[in-house]
Amino acid sequence: MAKAIMLQGTGSDVGKTVLVAGLCRAAKKRGLKVRPFKPQNMSNNAAVADIPGDNNKSGGEIGRAQWLQAIACGVAPSVHMNPVLLKPQTDVGAQVIVQGKVFGEARARDYQVLKARLMDAVLDSWGKIGEGADLVIVEGAGSPAEINLRSRDIANMGFATRADVPVVLVGDIDRGGVIASVAGTHLILPEEDRRMIVGYLINKFRGDVSLFDDGIKAIEKFTGWRCFGVVPWLKAAARLPSEDSVVLERLASGEARALKVAVPMLGRIANFDDLDPLKAEPQVEVVFVPPGKPLPADAGLVVIPGSKSTIGDLIRFRENGWDRDLAAHRRRGGHVVGICGGYQMLGRMVRDPDGIEGSVTEAEGLGLLDVETVMEPEKTVRNVSAHSLQFDLPLEGYEIHLGRTTGPDTMRPSAIINGVADGAISADGKVSGTYMHGLFGADAFRGKFLESLGIKGGGVDYRAEVERALDDVAAELESHLDCDAIFGLAR
Repeated sequence: MAKAIMLQGTGSDVGKTVLVAGLCRAAKKRGLKVRPFKPQNMSNNAAVADIPGDNNKSGGEIGRAQWLQAIACGVAPSVHMNPVLLKPQTDVGAQVIVQGKVFGEARARDYQVLKARLMDAVLDSWGKIGEGADLVIVEGAGSPAEINLRSRDIANMGFATRADVPVVLVGDIDRGGVIASVAGTHLILPEEDRRMIVGYLINKFRGDVSLFDDGIKAIEKFTGWRCFGVVPWLKAAARLPSEDSVVLERLASGEARALKVAVPMLGRIANFDDLDPLKAEPQVEVVFVPPGKPLPADAGLVVIPGSKSTIGDLIRFRENGWDRDLAAHRRRGGHVVGICGGYQMLGRMVRDPDGIEGSVTEAEGLGLLDVETVMEPEKTVRNVSAHSLQFDLPLEGYEIHLGRTTGPDTMRPSAIINGVADGAISADGKVSGTYMHGLFGADAFRGKFLESLGIKGGGVDYRAEVERALDDVAAELESHLDCDAIFGLAR
């Protein structure tokens, strides 16, 4: 079995995902065969990964974070990198994905009971992911200080103690109270868990790091833990795909650019990193519009992203008045793109006769495409190669969706995916929809698409930018952390 080290946070969104990705890249640069692992993830941003031993061409779902970390390791993503994925559908319930496949649905309280059954799958994947590797870097979820959930935990200390993986605790100084959060974690953890922690690091520091010297001394006094370093605010992290929708609260309009792209922040928004390649374009400003705010009138393009709850988000879309904003946008000659759930919303009707998404079984669509969608139980999960019919260019991406969409506008498909027509385009060519995620990741397509909107684009090699960002993050971590000590404590 490979040696392993685990990063757990004093809370959610402390930067564990980027730190694990950076450490994975740093280990790879040292010549190590390294793999990422996250026992349990909660995100509607999913990626399609290989299912080892499965000979059919379909794939399984994992969190986008582990997909990014696999890239950092220079290996293909596997479902065993994230054996349990929760995809929230409501405020109290989620779809449960186990080793890439839909396991079922569970309300939050029921899931706490279910977790005990899922530990076997976690440990099975854990055994598989270390085969042939030198090092596995594990990412926790939430915080080990959530001691009210400890008895059934599979994501943090419940996993670390079962797998005997040493833990580095991550504190986020940007949110304040980092000394109390680290010392408080030490205070409330039971001894069995506390002894798993070999030290801590401080993340997201702005300014003169020496100003925190006394803070390190204070934490050592309270905990006795060693400090592996203080990581500055990593600017390169902004060039990496974001996994959790919590970051959307911080995404706002930047400097004015030639094209403004408005993206409504759906309640169950999914795979919003589809927009990252557009954000990387120097002439494009991507604005995520929160509920209660109108879609900006000066937007040249509106992109309706994916959704884990199409009907629910469609209802909320109207409650926010975005349907009126979108109609006004169309009257001004604006363009609209719908991706996956967003594509379904653009039609005349969405029907869910089996109640797969919930108790509301149908909703009137936005009516910008002459299509209708019927939800079906079988889920499509696969990586795809495609061809844009609009611009006669190759595309690559993935599909994760329920539902079948039909109607007159599908006679003008937007792409051919694996030999089959996909999507729809309006008669005037200004509204289009597709089931393919990753549409804008194709550099040549993105350039031609922006050119059709009167914008010069496509000069950015997006995948190369992600690779450079990973290299930059790894270099920063090598400069500010004692990586030798962290890797040396793996067992």
